[in-house]
Formats: sequence, C-alpha cells, structure tokens
Amino acid sequence: MLPSPSFSDPVDNYKYPAFKNLSNPFMSNMLIPQEEHIPVTAMARIVAIYPTIRHEGHSKLVLKIDENGIVERGDWVGTSSLRGFEKLSIGKGMDQVPKIVSRVCGICPVAHLLAGVGAIEASVGCEIPQDARNLRMIIHCASRLSVQVLHSLMVLPDFYLPGTDTRINPFSEEPQVRKIANRIQRLRQIGQEIVQIAGGEAIHPSNPRVGGMDRNVSSRAKIKMFDLTKEAIPLTYEHVECMISLIRNFQKRERVEIGGKEVPVPPTLGYHSQGYLATDPLYGTSSLEDHPSWDLARYSEVSPWGWYGGRDEVTFEDPAYPGGGTSPVGTIVDPRMEACPSVPLYDGQPVEVGAAARLTRFRNFGERGTIGQLVARQMECTQALHELLNTIDHLDPAGPVLADTIPRGDGTIGWATNEAPRGTLVHIANVKNRRVLSYAMAVPTTWNMPTAGKALAGSPWQLAEFIIRGYDPCISCATHMIVLGPDRRIVADRMIL
Repeated sequence: MLPSPSFSDPVDNYKYPAFKNLSNPFMSNMLIPQEEHIPVTAMARIVAIYPTIRHEGHSKLVLKIDENGIVERGDWVGTSSLRGFEKLSIGKGMDQVPKIVSRVCGICPVAHLLAGVGAIEASVGCEIPQDARNLRMIIHCASRLSVQVLHSLMVLPDFYLPGTDTRINPFSEEPQVRKIANRIQRLRQIGQEIVQIAGGEAIHPSNPRVGGMDRNVSSRAKIKMFDLTKEAIPLTYEHVECMISLIRNFQKRERVEIGGKEVPVPPTLGYHSQGYLATDPLYGTSSLEDHPSWDLARYSEVSPWGWYGGRDEVTFEDPAYPGGGTSPVGTIVDPRMEACPSVPLYDGQPVEVGAAARLTRFRNFGERGTIGQLVARQMECTQALHELLNTIDHLDPAGPVLADTIPRGDGTIGWATNEAPRGTLVHIANVKNRRVLSYAMAVPTTWNMPTAGKALAGSPWQLAEFIIRGYDPCISCATHMIVLGPDRRIVADRMIL
C-alpha cells in the first residue's frame, strides 16, 4: 500500500518549489506547467462519458483505456458555463460582495458566505465578537450536516440492498428504502431550519455581515435550535450506521453490474499519490490570524492547457452504458479546450480536499480512495452534530454580535478559508475605502478535479463516475474561465452549454 501523504505546517512533506510569482497573486500569471508524462500503451482506446450524472453541474470524462478496459489516463473536465462572480464583485461595496458570492451555489451558500465575509474582514483588519463567531459556527455545522447527508442521495443508486443484487432506488416505495430516504430528508430539513434561525434564511443567509452578524438570536430561538439538534442525534447515528454498512457491502463485492456487464472492483479504487489539503478540522482559517494554516504564497493557479490531454478522437463506445451510452466513435474530444475550471496547485502540486482530507490531516484517518471519501463524509455528520450542541450551549443571546469599529480597508490582500462540506474553500479579497478592488475563489471541486483525474488510473472505466462522485463535485462553483479565440469569440460554446 502506498503511503498516505498530507500537507502540514510548518514542515513541508513535499520538496516541489512553490510558484511564488505573485505579481498577480490570484492567478500567478496563469503559469503553464510541463505536462506530466503518463505512459499509455500503443493499444490504448479512448472512451468519453458525457454528461456525467448525479452531481451538480456539467462535466465530461475522457478516458484512455487498455485492452482490458482499465484506465491508463483520465481527464475529468468541467463544462459548465461561466457566471463570473469574481469579476462581478470588483468595484462593489464590501458589504455587498458576501451576499453576491453566496449565490455561487444553492447547495453550499453558507460556505461561500462565511469565506466571503472572512476574506473581507481579513483585508480590512476587522475582529468580530465571540457570539458572532458562535452564530457563524452554528450555521456552518448545520449546513455541513445538511449537505453531507444530501450526498448520500446522490450515491445511493450505486449501492445494493443488503443481502441482494438489487441496486437501491431512492424513490422506491420499498419500506427499507423509504426509511433511508425519509431520514435523509428530515436531517436536511433540520439542518436548513437551524441555518434559517441563526442565519436569517435557509438558502442564502442574510444575517452574517462584515463585522460579525446583523443580530443575535432570542433565548427562545436558542432553545429551538437545541431541540432540533437533539432530535437529529438518533437520526444521524442511524444514518451513519446505515450508510457505512452499505458502503462496506459495496467494498466487499468483487464485481458490480454496470450497463449489463460484471465489472471488477479493485481494492485500490480511487487511489492516488497526491497530498491532502485541509486548513482546520471543522471551520477554517484566515490571514487575520497570527499563525494561519494556509499560505497564499504556496498557492498557484495554472491554465488547463498544459495540464489536460489534447485533441483526440473517441475510438471505443458502449451503447449499454447507463444514461444513454458513451459518446459515439468518431466524436472529437479536446480536454484542454473544453476544461473551464483552471487548475489550482499547492506547493506546485494538485491536492485532495474534503472530508477524507480533513480526517487524514487532523484525526489520523487512514482509509484511502473512494471508499475512504464515502466513509469520512459519514463520520463528519456526527462531528458536526456534536459541535452544534456545544456551540449552541455556549451562545449568549444577550451578547454583542457586531464589531464596534469596521475599518474601511487600505488595499491589503486578505483571505479566508472555510472547510465546506466538499473541502477547502478559499476566498481572496482586496478592499480599499470599502470597495472591493479584486476578488478570487479557489473552490473544493477546483482543487479536486486534477487530483481525481489521477485517481481514475488503474480502475475499470465503468467505475470512473463512481470515483468522481466520491468527491461530491460542484462543477458550477469550479468554473472560472471560458475559451476565447483570437477574435474574442467563445471557442468552447458547444461544450460549455
């Protein structure tokens, strides 16, 4: 078994030189790395899966496979359309921008909102009161519980009813399945209701603001949140036990059925040799701290042109593959041109972020690959629940939640991370005289896509979607660019919908 690397501070586990060119600190001048040489056999065939399913956004898999159908190289590219939230934020008031960037995602708006206010507070140098921190932690943990259990609905169809060869249909009326689905929905409802109480709204909370929170909650609201959390305790433990049993049942199978074929499940499913990045076991960090656990100087963002494979032609298709079959033979693919997310690197390397990365980094979690990701996500449900109870207990409804003084900003670059359900989310802001001069985001799926491409190698191509679903991807969040030709027209218009 390969060692399980992780990044840690202050000791570097890797000796790769960091990209330090920060004349444009957000893009590192779009450095283009030399493409890593990945041996591909002369008999390699190309198969493309488009669109991929059961995740947020649009993406494509371009896989080079050997004569046995094993992936030799995988390119996972996002093809969602650009919405331009970073550009939209430039010139806006610093109080507006956190509300704007919370609209990046309807699934994890809490993470974007908290990273956004944190980045701006770091830029202007604003410390917030303790009870504002408590309220933010409450909505953070409630959102994590809600989003992590939502992922279970996305992966349930990959699993089997225990003791059978029947795949789980979350919409089935079978009592055992309905119990699973109803429990997930109730846990999501509880999480969203707590976010609404503490945050103002369930989807795009309005209470968090630069300087803290607009208002505290009442004593009655505190009791309500406590009661909801206590209701969630037995449901969460039942959910975690159920999901882990389904995951282990899948793990024990030597083969699974996909598209009418029996596909072998390798014990190293989804393994890769990249590092794990996590900035906190639960919440995050920021440049406002004396010793932050993330370093802007170790971060770079590079063009997909030098990372992904080039123009090629599909030479293998499978009409029986679920969802209408793979792309037909003769289809032209060009991951370099179709990829709309750029490639973020830490110490010059792609990394994995998310539940498994956090548990590996902070809790000595040793399980790797896709199974490790799925198990870690369940474990984080109980962690979020207990932190909810603890934080609600320490919340003082009479305590101040807004800083006495909120500086206007002098142009200092500030950043904040939020350990979103999907992984490390970074927002970077430059604020002067209450106006945002520049803004950038590195979102979990942007970190994970190049790493996941490496994790596809060595597995049957039919399991590629199962592997990428382990990352719970949010492709729209990850999309930061479009491909333009010399005449400034969109080249990838067909691909990015």
